[in-house]
Amino acid sequence: MIVVRVVQTGDVDALVSLAQETGPGLTTFKPDRDALMARIARTRRTLAGEATAAEAGYFFVMEDTATGDVAGVCGIETAVGLQQPFYNYRVSTVVHASQDLGIWTRMRALNISHDLTGYAEVCSLFLSPRYRAAGVGGLLSRSRFMFLAQFRDRFPERICAELRGHFDADGTSPFWRAVGSHFYQIDFNAADYLSAHGRKSFLAELMPRHPVYVELLPEEAQAVVGRTHADTIPARRMLEAEGLRYENHVDIFDAGPVLECHIADLRTVRESVVVPLEIGTPGADAAGLRSLVSNTSTGDFRVGFAAGIVQDGVFRLSAEEAAALNVAAGDAVRVLGPAQKPQQQ
Repeated sequence: MIVVRVVQTGDVDALVSLAQETGPGLTTFKPDRDALMARIARTRRTLAGEATAAEAGYFFVMEDTATGDVAGVCGIETAVGLQQPFYNYRVSTVVHASQDLGIWTRMRALNISHDLTGYAEVCSLFLSPRYRAAGVGGLLSRSRFMFLAQFRDRFPERICAELRGHFDADGTSPFWRAVGSHFYQIDFNAADYLSAHGRKSFLAELMPRHPVYVELLPEEAQAVVGRTHADTIPARRMLEAEGLRYENHVDIFDAGPVLECHIADLRTVRESVVVPLEIGTPGADAAGLRSLVSNTSTGDFRVGFAAGIVQDGVFRLSAEEAAALNVAAGDAVRVLGPAQKPQQQ
């Protein structure tokens, strides 16, 4: 069974290997052993209630329980911007008009913003190409929302997700070439590395002091403001299916979109239920249906897909599935059933 679980200290070697498969633009998951060890330790402190509000965060791994292979990662930051500033650009509209000349222009402007300070953030989503099959990416992305639903009291009111922006075929960012490179005087990967490791003072020191008019940028840079990286489009669709929306904030490095919403409005938070577990097989009326199922443990949280739906107030797992999720008969499990299809009018 493929499950997503809370990271453990022994995962570090597998994570270093997995991070080497990522490529540019994924700021929060780099093949740096020390940084990954620090993130694991931070997750364990957060689970134990020992982390401050500014440093609290969670990191999860996807594991194939049949082989022990670590196939993906994802994370949740509890409240961004409380210690290190959480910068992004707010895309606003500026209108210039002259009544005498009969001229009216409408332009987009990028303004440095701290609007999302204090939001939770879903981040660090990466799935190895070896496991990019139907449903696996959905499990990895939605696992975080099952955790949010189960431990709602650990998180603030709103949540966001920064998505990787567009890169050219040669691996460079048109937006970075047009804007960031002129102010920071270092290449994209160097700036990305510094930001990922919390060294963000250079951003405040060197970033533009005034709005950036999008229409004054080269056309290739204009075209990528708010555009999602091709590899990240499936992740965006899953986030939008959960209820997150683009609200005119973009990343300061590559202009990738930032999605956001109230946590209470997430589909998983609204629709998942907690029921007792039985060991057995689903009833006949659940044939062909799958649900997302998690345990309710903080320190060993696990979630995976299982055949069936909630029936008669319980959910049934096979003995093997129950073992993979570290639950036993009578334990509480959280279940998100398949999306309801709209009724025909």
